[in-house]
Amino acid sequence: MMKIWFILLVVGPMKKIIVSSLFVALCLWSVSASAKIYDYIALYGAAKYSADFKHFDYVNPQAPQGGKIVLPAYGTFDNFNPYIFKGVAASFVTELGAETLGYSPADDPFTVYPLLAEKFDIPADKSYIGFILNNKARFSDGSEVTADDVVFSFNAIMEKGAPVYRMYYGDVDRVEKINDREVRFYFKEGTNNKELPMILAQIHIFSQKDWQGREFDKPTLQVPLGSGPYTVKDFQVNKFVELQKNPHYWGKDLPVRKGFYNFDTVRYDYYQDTTVTLQALFSGSIDAREEYIAKIWMTGYDNDLIKSAKIKKENIEHNNPATLQNFAYNVRRDKFKDRRVRKAIDLAFNFEWANEKLFYGQYRRLFSYFTNTGMEATGLPQGKELAILQQYADKLSPDIFNKPYKLTVNEDIYNSRKNLKKAVALLKEAGFDFSGDKMVNLQTGEPLEIEILSNSANGATFTKVMLPFIENLRKIGIKAVFRNLEVNIFKNRLDNFDFDMAIVSYRVSQLPGNEQRDYWGSESADIKGSNNIIGIKNPVVDELIKGLVSAQEKEDYVAYVKALDRVLLSENYMIFQWYSPFSRIAYWDKFGRPDTNLKVGFQPFTWWIKEQ
Repeated sequence: MMKIWFILLVVGPMKKIIVSSLFVALCLWSVSASAKIYDYIALYGAAKYSADFKHFDYVNPQAPQGGKIVLPAYGTFDNFNPYIFKGVAASFVTELGAETLGYSPADDPFTVYPLLAEKFDIPADKSYIGFILNNKARFSDGSEVTADDVVFSFNAIMEKGAPVYRMYYGDVDRVEKINDREVRFYFKEGTNNKELPMILAQIHIFSQKDWQGREFDKPTLQVPLGSGPYTVKDFQVNKFVELQKNPHYWGKDLPVRKGFYNFDTVRYDYYQDTTVTLQALFSGSIDAREEYIAKIWMTGYDNDLIKSAKIKKENIEHNNPATLQNFAYNVRRDKFKDRRVRKAIDLAFNFEWANEKLFYGQYRRLFSYFTNTGMEATGLPQGKELAILQQYADKLSPDIFNKPYKLTVNEDIYNSRKNLKKAVALLKEAGFDFSGDKMVNLQTGEPLEIEILSNSANGATFTKVMLPFIENLRKIGIKAVFRNLEVNIFKNRLDNFDFDMAIVSYRVSQLPGNEQRDYWGSESADIKGSNNIIGIKNPVVDELIKGLVSAQEKEDYVAYVKALDRVLLSENYMIFQWYSPFSRIAYWDKFGRPDTNLKVGFQPFTWWIKEQ
């Protein structure tokens, strides 16, 4: 998800377009000397599935149809358009109700297969991507999906959507209707962005006619007309949204849709606190939930419903990159501009104690911006990565070349004294010192104080984590206050960069790409609502992002990702938290699931209601 996670709240449609550095794989036949028609858009190499595939390997194409599933959502909503800056969107309405031009499966996430578009038109010089629409594609009112709708959707997002999209799709020069069934996105001259065809394939398409007389940039509770498998049946703001399957859904027999969306009704009930949903599960108010709290997973399910297997409790393996969950600094604030200060605060966090005492040893510590991708910067830079970094040696810390990055580790989990001494030394180097029991800036006389924000979806969990962290900060003269805000207030403060530190999470792509501009690029640092909430403006980071986006060979691409990771690590922009290699899922034993060994994680829309 390009979009940042506010720990448990996924906002916006971008989670489907966090994909990177793509290569267009050739497949079919030539229409001219300079262009070809392709069956898919793929990563560095061939797609997993052939042109005549019938369904994905992790679904059951004969799954029984019918029934209802109730799932939890967190926070609030006041809007059904997730592409705009204002309001809080119920983004799953777009995910289930509005199709994209192509689809990337969980077992081949770096390939786009046909959905609204049945073929892809790509010239030899890669100057544009053309989408040839399926002539069966229909909106839920029966009207055709045409090139005009694609042009409208893209232009509306670029002109009236959240500012971040103008940067994200900034390499597109224009979109052009070729005929009713084909549309082309032309790239700016000199663009060498191999990801563009794929991310453009994953824009949700709205009906131009449906939006006539309506303002795209204003929050709306009039559900946009979509072409997906579900339509909204009923909703109550901040309470629930209930969707029903469209019996006339045009795409139900497509290979990318076989085995999916087997429920007649999907309902999301809204909760402010994830811990409340555990009782909602036990009472039968919801059917399934993902557990985010290790202690509850280990101790909170000891009841007759679990013992009798009426409710099942499973660790479901996935091959996903680790979510980048962290304490993020706002480096726009003067007190955090010196990376020695940021490192000193990092030294006060005792992960080892939290993992043993609070998490029952269930977590692993993040150690990279790209943990679990195979492209983490470890050891010292070598080969192509070293060659890339040497170009910017005069702008980088010498430690990048001489000292491997090391996480803060507390060898004695009950005693942080050693690390706190290091923290004080760093603060003194940065121009701070004790005045009484307070750490103050020697130039301004201001005490070093921090407000750390989280959101109410996390419940009391982080309070227990924060208490020893705050106490350690107190020992080195730093006053820290922890505030748990309502989700919408939390989001608003981050959107407007009104915070010192905040607990946030980024969804990480298996192959990072265009979204890195939004996360860490200088251009996004001043765009309210962007995901560069940290405020990073680092010219070397900008150059490395350009390099990974434009890399033509996989070896070069991997080198750029590692180099970017190493530079970000060296700056201590965040304090890493933790991740789990499993999805922890509890659900009522009324569901059937595909029989697969593929590590695709929690995929509720491939499930079905078992026959009673």
